[in-house]
Order: sequence, then C-alpha cells, then structure tokens
Amino acid sequence: MNPFLDLGIRHEVVNAITEMGFETPSPIQEKAIPVLLTGNDDFVGLAQTGTGKTAAFGLPLLELIDFTQKHPQALVLCPTRELCLQIAKDLEKYAKYIDNVHVVAVYGGANISDQLRQIRRGVQIVVATPGRMLDIIGRNAIDFSNVKYVVLDEADEMLNMGFQEDINNILSETPDTKKTWLFSATMPKEVRRIAQNYMTNPHELTVGTKNTGNANIEHHYYVVKARDKYAAFKRIVDFYPEIFGIVFCRTKIETQEIAEALVRDGYNADSLHGDLSQQQRDKVMKRYRDRSLQLLIATDVAARGIDVNDVTHVINFSLPDEVENYTHRSGRTARAGKTGVSLSLINGKELGKIRRIEKIIGKSFEKKLVPQASEVVEKQLLAMTEKIRNVDINEERIEPYLPSIMESMQDLSKEDIIKRFASLEFTRFLDYYQNAPDLNVDARERDSDRGERGERRDRGSRTASNGYTRLFINLGSVDEFSRGDMLGLICDAANISGKSVGKIDMKGVFTFFEVQDAEVKKVFDGFQGTEYNGRAVRVEVSGDENGGGRSRGGDGGRRRERKGGSGGSFRGDRRDSGGFRGERSGERAGRRQTSRSRY
Repeated sequence: MNPFLDLGIRHEVVNAITEMGFETPSPIQEKAIPVLLTGNDDFVGLAQTGTGKTAAFGLPLLELIDFTQKHPQALVLCPTRELCLQIAKDLEKYAKYIDNVHVVAVYGGANISDQLRQIRRGVQIVVATPGRMLDIIGRNAIDFSNVKYVVLDEADEMLNMGFQEDINNILSETPDTKKTWLFSATMPKEVRRIAQNYMTNPHELTVGTKNTGNANIEHHYYVVKARDKYAAFKRIVDFYPEIFGIVFCRTKIETQEIAEALVRDGYNADSLHGDLSQQQRDKVMKRYRDRSLQLLIATDVAARGIDVNDVTHVINFSLPDEVENYTHRSGRTARAGKTGVSLSLINGKELGKIRRIEKIIGKSFEKKLVPQASEVVEKQLLAMTEKIRNVDINEERIEPYLPSIMESMQDLSKEDIIKRFASLEFTRFLDYYQNAPDLNVDARERDSDRGERGERRDRGSRTASNGYTRLFINLGSVDEFSRGDMLGLICDAANISGKSVGKIDMKGVFTFFEVQDAEVKKVFDGFQGTEYNGRAVRVEVSGDENGGGRSRGGDGGRRRERKGGSGGSFRGDRRDSGGFRGERSGERAGRRQTSRSRY
C-alpha cells in the first residue's frame, strides 16, 4: 500500500504523484500532512528548502477544497515568480486526475490581462507573489471573502525581500476565520511576529533543528588571495567536470562581470540579477533547467525561490553580507533527499564569518585546498575517457564509414591512437595549466592584496589605456541586449575572439566596450553598413560618457538577416567568426563545451 494513502491522501492524487516519482513521504510531509488534513489549526512548519514543502501543503489543499465551486478558496504567497510558477505547476500535476481544478499563477513581469482573465473564468487556488497580488486587489478584480486557507511559503525570504507591509495588506483582505499555514527555512523574529499577529495557537512543527542547514550538504571553504579568486574558482570548476552549479555573488556588477569572464573563457555560463527583464530571466532559467547552462551566476535576491533539481554545487564567490542568507544559498543543492556541496572562496580575514555560519547551521566546514594543475588535468582526462567509454554508438549510421576509418589508422597501435586523441583534445588545456602556480594561502596569512578592485581587474575588466581602445555602439539594454548578447554580437560581426573584448558597459540606448588595439579595425569593418531592427548600427571611438565620439565606420556592404540573442533583426556582412552563437550569446550553439575550448 502506498504510504501516502496511509496519510489520508485520496487515490486520484496518489496515482498522480506516483507517476511523478513520489514513493515515500519526506519527513516534513509525513508529519505535516495529517495535521493539515484536519483543516482545524493554524500551522507553522520549519524545514529547509528542498525538503518537499510544496507537497506538504499542496496535497492537503487538494483534499480540503471544494472543486465544484469556482471562487478562490486558497491563497499561496511566495517570494519570487520562479517559485510561484513552480508551485502552480506542481499543484496542477498533483491534481491531474481530479476534475475541475483551476490554479492560477499571479506574478509580476507577465501580462496581467491574461492573469485577470483566468481569475474571471473561475479559480479555486491562487498562487501569487505579493506585489502582483496587491495590484490585482487594487483593481477590485478578485474576491477573497471565501478563502479558507492562506499559505505563506518561504516566509523568511519574503520578509528579507521587504514584503512585510504587502503581506499585511493582503492578509487584511482575507476572512478572520481562515487558517494560515506558514512554512519557513528559518525562524527570525519577523516570522515569529507574523505567527503572533495572524495565528491562534498554531501547531508548530520543526523538521531538523531551527535555522540549521540541510544534513545532506557538505560545506567546504578555500582560502585564497583576492587577486587569485577568479583563477581558483575556474580551477575548482575544472576539477569537477560534471558540475551543475549556482554561483552566488554579492552585487549585480560582480555577477555580470564574472559571467562575462566565464563566457570569454569558454564556459557555459550566464547571469541572473535584478536588472534583467522578465523575458531575459525566463530565457536564462529555461536554459539552466534544460542544463544547456552549466553555471548560473546570481545575486541572493535573483536566486530566491529557484527550484532546480540535481544542482551539484553551490559556490559562494562572495560570502553573503547577512550570514543567515548562507542557509538559503546552500539550500539550492541537495534537494529532495539528494546530496550536494556548498563551497566558499574566502580570504584570511573571513574565517570569522565562516565560524559564525557554522554556529548558525550547526555543521562544521571542511577546509579544502585548491587543486593543483596536475590534479585538474588528470580529472579532466579521466572524465573525457569515461564519456568515450559510455558513448552510444549508432552502428547502422557509422558502418559505411568504418572501412575507411580502419584503413587510415591501420598502421597505428591502440596506444598510439589513445595518445594522439588525448593530445588532440587537450593540447590547449595542457598548455593553460603548464607551470600553473599553487593558489592556496595559509588561512592565518593576512590578505593585504588589492581586494575587490584588484579582483575585478584580474577577471578581465581591463582599462582602455592598457592596450585596449574604448568604443561606442548605439545599441543597449532597451534593445533587449544583455552583456552576453553584446559580447556575442561583437565577436560575430568582427570575427574576433571573446578574449579580445574587455569591459562592456551597457547603457540604455548605447554601450561602451573595450577591444584590443590590434582588433579595432576588424570591429569597424565588421559593423560597416549593418542595421539592427531597421536602424543603422554606429560604432565609434568613445569620446564621452554620453555616447558618441569619432566615427570610423562607413556605409555600404552586403546585407544579411541574422536573429540576435535579443530577438531583434541584425543585418550585415556574413562572416564565419566561430564566435558565440545560439539562443543567447555565449551559449555556443547550446552545447556544453569540452574542456579544450576554454583555453
């Protein structure tokens, strides 16, 4: 007998979740579902992210709601649009075999008219972010007078994001007789205050210890100099060839700079931060969920609510300003009972912060050494040979070519073939790591290096006075370009490598970018006579911060149609640049790059 049936969940729902892979309830589900099924109590559930909280409240809601009625009976509030969509989709999957279930996701950045239309059509469960929910309430477009259950999911994150007043205003629109179910990873005083203000003798349930981290996560730290942080980060990534991770930074600028540097170095990476439009966010997240991105570089706010399975590593490029946020960061891995690693790159001064985090999460960090170059090379070679060993062979398609292949290699022994293949794949990789230095420092050594400014400079933010020329182009963020899109456009048009491009400073209607002095002519030639969305593209040597300068471009040239990463139409000379192509610039045709392409 399925254990979910023993908890009181109906057969139709159990059949649906069994198809989703639910076999046994998680601890929070096992303990919360029987309590919530009574529908009689307010409830506070404390459990880490990734422990199955959506099913813990979602399955009882499907049992308690009357789906013959078409008015809102349950409201689920959550901090981000990604989580909002995820919860709504999960509820619909749970209800696959129940008739007349209507769930609407209400979140900012999407067409509000579509959401209002769904509400007017009739809905029993509303899943919403606070800002958009208030907007709809302000239009008198929804009636919450019959709401029986309000769920506050990731309550601590909503409060951290400044939604306290919004939550108060939304809850004031719901009946006093409703039951409130609050789920949170931590229990700061602000969350406790919500429980006191809106609940009556709530049933409180804690899975694990309050404010602690997931027991399935290993916590590592590496001590490096600030100037070596990016190099150490790349080396650690190379040491884990199958890494699928989220990299956390402190600021939007740092996030964008690291993502750009990774793209230039051939990694499948992109950034997620608050300056992106909803369309750009959706694009990045789709690629990440599809695993065509290997590394997602994000700020704390942008990554809140991200629920992606099988994240192997969380990397703290910079430790969070608030040590409590470390719990939320690390909770992006080891979800649904799996294991994961949360690693942090620190300097000697930050050991005290590591110790404070250890006290909060109740677990010790393990000090690790940045791998030596020989260890990284060996790991990559073994990963490559393992892929070769496990590759699927289409005998039928390759059969016609085998005789020619065999004949061309008949004078080579097995050892010769292996050596030649390894050399072909890894020449540049081996060159990059030849004589690579030891990047580890003694944890007691005071880091008197350049700090963040020097660190950004080593990541590739070069100045125009150091062998680079600063240029202007009349395309910017209003054209739906990200920095990664712009990098790909420049490389594609000028037929130059991404390593030839320095800092990209994106403005609203124009962009400044730096390019190696030797490549400037190629850039002007590449953009000569081009158009974007019917507008002539203008490239000039930068004269001032307001855009414009001395033009060296010209008119004329053949024209072609190219769909850029921004969705616009770019016309210009066709060039086989070998640059970044795909749904977003930097994706390189959506394929995960082999190690050799990085160096």
